[in-house]
Amino acid sequence: MRHATPIPSFFLIGASVLVTALLAGQPVAAQSAVRLHHVHGLAYTADGKQIMVPSHHGLAIYSGGKWTRAPGPEHDYMGFSATRRHLYSSGHPVHGSTEFRDPFGVIRSSDRGRTWTKLGLEGETDFHLLATGWNTNAIYVWNPAPNSRMRQAGLHYTVNDGFQWHHAAAAGISGNPHALAVHPDDVKTVAIAAATGIFLSRDSGQRFEPVARGEEGLAVFFDLDGKHLWRSGYAGEARLARLELQSGKTTAVKLPPLERDAVSYIAQNPVNRGEYAIATFAKSIYLSRDGGKTWTQIANHGKGL
Repeated sequence: MRHATPIPSFFLIGASVLVTALLAGQPVAAQSAVRLHHVHGLAYTADGKQIMVPSHHGLAIYSGGKWTRAPGPEHDYMGFSATRRHLYSSGHPVHGSTEFRDPFGVIRSSDRGRTWTKLGLEGETDFHLLATGWNTNAIYVWNPAPNSRMRQAGLHYTVNDGFQWHHAAAAGISGNPHALAVHPDDVKTVAIAAATGIFLSRDSGQRFEPVARGEEGLAVFFDLDGKHLWRSGYAGEARLARLELQSGKTTAVKLPPLERDAVSYIAQNPVNRGEYAIATFAKSIYLSRDGGKTWTQIANHGKGL
C-alpha cells in the first residue's frame, strides 16, 4: 500500500491540493525531453560531478550542464538519501520486477543506483521520510505504521544497516513531519522539519528543541562540515536560512523568485563545498556556486534546462 506523502499546508486551497507536493521526477535520456513529473529527493555523488534526482521512474542525473537518465532499474524511489559510500532509499519496484517485493522497505546501492541490496522490511513498509549521515552508517526513518521490526509508528534509527532498529520518543515535535536530516558525523544529532517549525535533537531523537518557529518547516540539511543546519520554511513566502549550530546564529539566504512555491530539498557538493542545489515543490531546481548568494535555474517546473 502506498502511503500518502505529507503535504505542506501552503499548497492547500480549500478542499483541493495543488499537484506540487513532495514529489519526484520522471527523467528520460535526451536532455531536451527531460521532464521531472515529481521530485522525491536531491543529492550529489561523492565525486561532486553529478546531481541525482530520484523519481517514480528511476534517477535523473544533472552533470556538465546536461540532463540524462541514470543507468539502473526505473524504480519508484522514495525517502532517497546519499552517503559518502552508498545510496539509500525506500519506495516501490518498477512494474514487472521479479527481484523485489512491493514496497522495498530499505534498500542500499554501492554503484550509484545500478543495483540495489535489500536491508529489510521488504513487502512491509514504504518510508517517505528517510535520512542518513554522510560519514556514518546512521539511518533515521519516520515509520508510518508498525511492522515486524518496529512496534509503533514514529521516529526510528539504526546504526547497523537495519539489523536492529531503535525507537526514538521524538518528544517536543509538534505538527506533521515533512523532512529529516542527520548530522554528517554525529549519529545522535538529527533535525526534523515539521508543520510548526524546525526541531533539533542531540540525543538520537529522544527529545527535540525548536530552532525555528513561526513558519511551516519544509526541508532540513546539515552542511557536510557539520557546523551548520540549512532550513527551508514558508510563512506567507518561501524562506531559506542557515543556522550555525555552535552559536545558534541564523543567516537568511536569498532565494530566487518563487511564486507560490518553496524549497523542498537541499544538497551540497561534497568536493566543491561552496556549491549547493535546491529543489522546489513546483519541480524547479536551482544551482549556486557561491554558497547561496546567487542561483542559476537548471530545471523549470519539471522541465530540464
